[in-house]
Amino acid sequence: MMRATVDFSLPMTEAASAQAAQPVSTHRYLALGLLFLVYAFNFIDRQILGILVPAIKADLNFTDTELGWLGGPAFAIFYTALGVPIAWLADRSSRTWIMTIALVAWSGFTAACGCVANFTQLFLARLGVGVGEAGGVAPAYSLISDYFPPNKRARALAVFSFGIPIGSAAGILIGGLIASRLDWRIAFIVVGLAGIALAPFFRLLVREPTRGRYDFAPMTASKASMLDVARVLAAKPSYWLLSFGAASSSIMGYGLFFWMPSFLIRSFDFGLEQVSFFYGSLLLFGGVAGVWLGGALADTMGKTKRSRYALIPAAAFVLTLPCYVLGMLSSSPVLAFLLFLPPTALGLMWLGPVITAMQHLAPAHMRTTASALFLFINNLIGLGLGSLLIGAVSDALAAQFGEQSLRYSILAGTGFYVVAALLMLAASRTLARDWTD
Repeated sequence: MMRATVDFSLPMTEAASAQAAQPVSTHRYLALGLLFLVYAFNFIDRQILGILVPAIKADLNFTDTELGWLGGPAFAIFYTALGVPIAWLADRSSRTWIMTIALVAWSGFTAACGCVANFTQLFLARLGVGVGEAGGVAPAYSLISDYFPPNKRARALAVFSFGIPIGSAAGILIGGLIASRLDWRIAFIVVGLAGIALAPFFRLLVREPTRGRYDFAPMTASKASMLDVARVLAAKPSYWLLSFGAASSSIMGYGLFFWMPSFLIRSFDFGLEQVSFFYGSLLLFGGVAGVWLGGALADTMGKTKRSRYALIPAAAFVLTLPCYVLGMLSSSPVLAFLLFLPPTALGLMWLGPVITAMQHLAPAHMRTTASALFLFINNLIGLGLGSLLIGAVSDALAAQFGEQSLRYSILAGTGFYVVAALLMLAASRTLARDWTD
C-alpha cells in the first residue's frame, strides 16, 4: 500500500488534520469516477451546440460565421480569462467546492440556451457556460495528482480525459435524438438540469486530498503568487512548446467537434438522428481508445525517457493527417467512417502524456495555476479559433463550392496538426531538463 507523506513543517494540529483528510486507496477510484462524470458533463454542455447547429440555423437563420462565433469565442472569452484566477484561488482553498459551484453555474447557463430568441441572447448564454466551465478542469488535474502517485498518474488523467470523447459523444447523441424527436431547445434544458442534479452528489462524495502527498520534493506551506508561478514557468521552454503544440491540435479538435455533424449532413445527406449515431460512435470508440492508449504509452515509455511524453503526441499528430484528408475526400459514408476512426483516436492521444507532463513542470503548490495557464493557451487558441476559422473559411468558399465548402474548409485546417507535431518534437528536447519530480 502506498504511504502518504505529511509536511511536518506545518503546525501539529494542521498536520494531523491533513493526515486524516488523505483518501484511502479505494476512495481515490470513487473520486476519479465522479471527476470523470463532471468532466463528461463539461463536454456534453460544451459540445452539444455542434449537433444542434443545423436545427438552430434553420430556426434562427444564422450564417456559418455566426455559428462559428457561438461555438468558439462566445464560450472561450470568459472560459480562458477566468480560468487562471480561479485556479489561483483553487491553490489556496477547496478545489472540490470550486468545482461544485462551477458545475451548477455552467449547467444553469446551458439550460438558459434553450430559452433564447436571437443571436445576442444565445451568445450571452454561451458566455455564461464558459464562465462556469472556467472552474471545472484545472482543479481536477490538481486533485488527481494528489489522489494518484506519479507511476499511475498518466493513466488516471487518461481516465479523467475520457470525459472528452464520452461527454462529446453523449452530447451529440442526446442532443441529436432530443432535437430530432422534440426540439433543440429542450435538448439544452434537459442536459443543463441533469448537471445541476449531479452537483450535490459530487460535493458530498469527493474529499479534498492533501496537496503534494506523492511528491518527492517537500510540500511548501507558503502560497505562491501569480508572479512566482510565471517566473518558474518562464525558465521552462518545454512548458510553452507543449502548450502551443496542444493548442494547435485543438484548433482542429474543437473545430471538428463543432462542424463534423454539419459536414455529414451537407456532404452525405444524413438526417440529424443518423448523424448522432454516426459521429457519436466515432467519438466514443475512437476517442476512448486514443485517450487510453496515450496514457498507457506515457506511463510505460515515459519511465525511462521523459522526452517520450512529447514524442508520443508528435507521432500521433503526423499520423492523423493522411486519414483525415482521405476521409474528407471520400464519397462513401462507410469508407469515411473507417477512415475517420483512426485519426479520432490519434487526435486525442496527447491528453494523457501532455497533461501528465504539465503536472511535473511546476511544484505541487503551483500545480493548479500552472495547469490553468496551460488551459488558457490551449482554449484561447484552440477553442477560441477552431470553429470560427472553419466557419469563416466555409463562408468564403461557399460561392465556389456551395454546400461542399465546409469539406474544403476542414481540409485546409488539417495543416494545424503539422504545426502541433513540430512543436511537440521541439518540446521533447528540453522536457527532461525541465521536469520536476
